[in-house]
Amino acid sequence: MSKRNKNSGSTRERKSDLIRNISNIFSENAEKTYNYKQISTLLNITSDSQRAFVNQLLYQLAEEDYLKEISRGKFRINSRSGYITGTIDRHGVKTYLIPEDGGEMIFISEQKTNTAMRNDVVKARLYAQRKGQEPEGEVVEIIKRAQDTFVGELDVSDNYAFLIISNRIINNDIFIPKDKLKGGKSGQIAVVKLQEWKPNLKSPVGEVIDILGDKGNNDTEMHAILAEFGLPYVYPANVEAEAAKIDAGITPEEVAKRIDLRGVTTITIDPRDAKDFDDAISLRKLSNGLWEAGVHIADVTHYVRPGSIIDTEGEERATSVYLVDRTVPMLPEHLSNGICSLRPNEDKLTFSVLFQMNDKAEVLNYKIARTVTRSVRRFTYEEAQSIIETGEGEYKEEVLMLDKLAKQLREERFKTGAIAFDRVEVRFEIDGKGKPLSVYFKEQKDSNKLVEEFMLLANKTVATHIGKPGKGLKAKTFVYRIHDVPDPDKLQNFSAFIRKFGYNLKATGKNTQISASINQLLDDVQGKKEQNLIETLAVRSMAKAIYSTQNIGHYGLAFDYYTHFTSPIRRYPDMMVHRLLQRYLDGGSGVDAREYEDKCEHSSNREQLAANAERASIKYKQVEFMSDRIGKVFDGVISGITEWGIYVELIENKCEGMIPIRDLDDDFYTMDEKNYCLIGRRFHKKYQLGDEVTVKVARANLDKRQLDFVLA
Repeated sequence: MSKRNKNSGSTRERKSDLIRNISNIFSENAEKTYNYKQISTLLNITSDSQRAFVNQLLYQLAEEDYLKEISRGKFRINSRSGYITGTIDRHGVKTYLIPEDGGEMIFISEQKTNTAMRNDVVKARLYAQRKGQEPEGEVVEIIKRAQDTFVGELDVSDNYAFLIISNRIINNDIFIPKDKLKGGKSGQIAVVKLQEWKPNLKSPVGEVIDILGDKGNNDTEMHAILAEFGLPYVYPANVEAEAAKIDAGITPEEVAKRIDLRGVTTITIDPRDAKDFDDAISLRKLSNGLWEAGVHIADVTHYVRPGSIIDTEGEERATSVYLVDRTVPMLPEHLSNGICSLRPNEDKLTFSVLFQMNDKAEVLNYKIARTVTRSVRRFTYEEAQSIIETGEGEYKEEVLMLDKLAKQLREERFKTGAIAFDRVEVRFEIDGKGKPLSVYFKEQKDSNKLVEEFMLLANKTVATHIGKPGKGLKAKTFVYRIHDVPDPDKLQNFSAFIRKFGYNLKATGKNTQISASINQLLDDVQGKKEQNLIETLAVRSMAKAIYSTQNIGHYGLAFDYYTHFTSPIRRYPDMMVHRLLQRYLDGGSGVDAREYEDKCEHSSNREQLAANAERASIKYKQVEFMSDRIGKVFDGVISGITEWGIYVELIENKCEGMIPIRDLDDDFYTMDEKNYCLIGRRFHKKYQLGDEVTVKVARANLDKRQLDFVLA
């Protein structure tokens, strides 16, 4: 019996190998026809029995619609629809094409990528799809490269050099001719521009355009992360010089054009390490018994004119980038940290929304206007929180009343269906050389929520003012921050998964019912070991918020109209909003929606790149922090399941690493995607997303920003 089984297994292996080899011949020669003799010759098969077996497989592939019998015994690949255009993506070690018009992903074997890299737009030829198999194809044309610059470590020899790339956007090292090295030496981190990559060449050819510095140096590594995502790591000198020429003085003529609010108590509340203060809040009691709460935003567009080199640079950057140890500003620091920043005891030009509110935080009236303000006190979040908790401190009456109003605004917002994604953020204490000394967690407290609620109110009010102009009037082109409803399938899958932990989620029904159910879930997981995991998966089940001229509302905030108005120092969409808002307040006509939609798309893309860079810098510091803890044992929670390993997040510091599947040597494990787990074939041991495990730190690879664990 065992002998028959062995032979049977061997036959199956031979059959699968033959099918794969036959498929490759037809896919590489899509226009040619072959009979079994020709295929056998190409595969060096000479025995009669094996040739007969090839003939049998050709008819089997024809039955599966992979091949088409053109004439008796002659076959050709049965191409499904010829060609398709889409974007290249990688899932683990596999490469796929995501069709531009939607539909099922197309598998592209490594040999058929034709030098295409992740996010490249390509044209591919489809192969006939075998029954029960995923669609497959090959890249025939690179339509648009997603990137042509790469970051890596130089390996220089006497006659040639290579750029060794640690991320897997590209699977090949880049060849660099000696005259294109720009003085680079082995071990240095460099930025290389791709010059050519012919399909018949294993390695692309590139040229060094910048040397970032020595490997391991903190500035070098942070600049490398920025360059990796195509983000700028230096500020152009000519833009800095232009900014330095701007006059910070406020003339009486300018004040006369604005509402003068310098006599109203105005404060800023920001992180302790903040350098740019782009928002302030004021409060005073009016003679009619109402409160006037003012949200005052730095009037950046007064100083930055459309089409100037400062504006052009800001538009291209689109956002400030926040890495672990630094901020890469959108605007020159002379503007962001100086002229525009709402520093205490300095007169500043601002763009304000003034709310008349009763004691229940109901907005009875509002006014949007350019103003002059003067902050009387700069609070850190910690200082404001102390006043809220103790009732004592400078300007306690204003702070406590603002807190009371904010809490009522927040309560009302959740009543109408807003979702409370108040996630804990990991932060590092860094020394002067960038080395992480300790990990701490940033939590949203009442002082943070105070600022957040008034900024949300201002953003909502501005968007509604323009987007809902009144009966009989058509809304003019504007920049909105939109957030679509969750994908029903993702929500259903998420709901099914959390049931394994004993939680329930309403995945169908009215939006308010779904959001209320999500909020209840987020409350229920507070303080539980699976909290971070479930919060992460909940976020992933949501759509991404983006900028657009086409308003669909903001699902997560439960607002019909929403925009970004409150941070023009660090976000270019806010500058666009300021300009459009003033244009329409002045009675100006609408603008070209297509032009602004393109600007919105660019800003959304840059925002995503900035977020990716921030995550990469956090990951780098996590690996650096844990590199001093090799061999130490920690408790963790399984945070991800893939074909190549198990991701584990440590409970103590939320650093995440991976147990490679090759290190699980007690069994052969396969992935159950539906149930988020790995299962052993022989002993049926299961590793489930959310399971607690004890691990030992095995390796810390800074080049790949990768931690490896082993089970302890």
